[in-house]
Amino acid sequence: MSWEEPTVAAIVELPEPSGLPEPLPEPAAEDLRLETVLAALSDPLRLRIVNKLLLERESFDHACGWFGIDRPKSSLTHHFKALREAGIIRQRQYGLERRSHVRVDDLNARFPGLLDLVASWTVPEPESRQAS
Repeated sequence: MSWEEPTVAAIVELPEPSGLPEPLPEPAAEDLRLETVLAALSDPLRLRIVNKLLLERESFDHACGWFGIDRPKSSLTHHFKALREAGIIRQRQYGLERRSHVRVDDLNARFPGLLDLVASWTVPEPESRQAS
């Protein structure tokens, strides 16, 4: 058996457009704490959100409807807030909608390799229920 280097998925980087609204409150890059980031990423739904933002984004930032998550809005708000307060995502308010993107540069500077692990994580298939 030979050891092989794990395949790292390509993180999609898009340039920041000009004229963006100011970000919502978030920790400064130098205040990001590994235990806080890992705690936020320990929830599978939040890990899925960050994974999708890293690998599948189509524009600079996305509203929560883009993720296709079938959860109540209050639940999604909680998860996005947890990611923002941990310093993983940056959110901006566009009218009534909040859009998010991953703070790639800040996280890579503080925790090299962490986002590569998140990007290479495979989203588990939902378990199918068998009839009894």
